Amino acid sequence: MTLLIMCAGSAGGYAGLWLGGWLGAGAGMLASVTVVCLGARITISLCRLQTQDFLKQLVGDGKAEASADAVLRGIMLYEAAVFPLSAGGVSAAERESRRTVAYQCAAFDDLPFSVRLVAAQTLEVVEQGQDREQVRAAVWALAEVVRECRAGHLNVRDEQAS
Repeated sequence: MTLLIMCAGSAGGYAGLWLGGWLGAGAGMLASVTVVCLGARITISLCRLQTQDFLKQLVGDGKAEASADAVLRGIMLYEAAVFPLSAGGVSAAERESRRTVAYQCAAFDDLPFSVRLVAAQTLEVVEQGQDREQVRAAVWALAEVVRECRAGHLNVRDEQAS
């Protein structure tokens, strides 16, 4: 870049000297360096915008991923309230507040449809609250769907997801 600016300045100075003497040489040098620097700035800006656009397409804006993670955490907290580790470990008010939070998270507008569908199924299973293993399987299925909606998720092999 430095060599390009020096060459442009020299060429502009020579052209200015030939057309208008010493004063023209300074003006020609300044004009040619300005044009080269402006062109370089425009090129760098366009490359940066193109790179940012590509990364945004690849990664996304993150709202859907964040809302999917929030739903998963909300439902897991509700599951913990329905099946506490110790008898009487969770009060009815706490269970109801965790239930409310889980349902509010599942109704968020930015949530991907696949996550919303599995979240509704999981909440239905947790609401029944009869079989702990069935609830764990439903929460595990929700966790898989949440992971699949993340940007950059890629299946390495059929049996192993990254």
